[in-house]
Amino acid sequence: MSSVSSTNTANGDTEITDTANTGNTGNTGNSGTVDTASVSGDAPVRFDTKIVVVLRDDLEPWQRLNVTAFLVSGLGTAVPEVVGEPYEDADAVAYLPMFRQPVMVFEASKETLTAAHGRALSRALPRAIFTSDLFATGNDRDNRAAVRAVPTGDLDLVGLAVHGPRNAVDKVVKGARMHP
Repeated sequence: MSSVSSTNTANGDTEITDTANTGNTGNTGNSGTVDTASVSGDAPVRFDTKIVVVLRDDLEPWQRLNVTAFLVSGLGTAVPEVVGEPYEDADAVAYLPMFRQPVMVFEASKETLTAAHGRALSRALPRAIFTSDLFATGNDRDNRAAVRAVPTGDLDLVGLAVHGPRNAVDKVVKGARMHP
């Protein structure tokens, strides 16, 4: 049994909560969240969780895009409640579902990224990593072997994706700046 509630926040947004399955908030139907259009009209949606990608600030543009794509692919499989419902256009052509909430992309120095990784580990938040070694591999098996060969403290991180409660994720990315 689920319980749906809407709460007006101090800034005028409406926060939607459905306690079915996960207790998360959002804008989809089957994963513990609810479509706000059926509850609160056009009110903005505020999520109690956050998805963040942190990229090392010395990456080439193509590397930033590649790393981001790989990192967020891990979150959707490990945290299925972040994935919304399938899309359909007016001609009934079906499309794959995407995340139910925005993905915030940050950049940081190597040191700040390493510190963020440590904070994500200490908070046991769902996370995905991309190391510089992965630019030299071409498949998942070799990617996993490249990460497995390096101790945690020695990983040459170029990207990190994290999902969790907003406050915890904000603390993880402390010192990083929004990607331009």
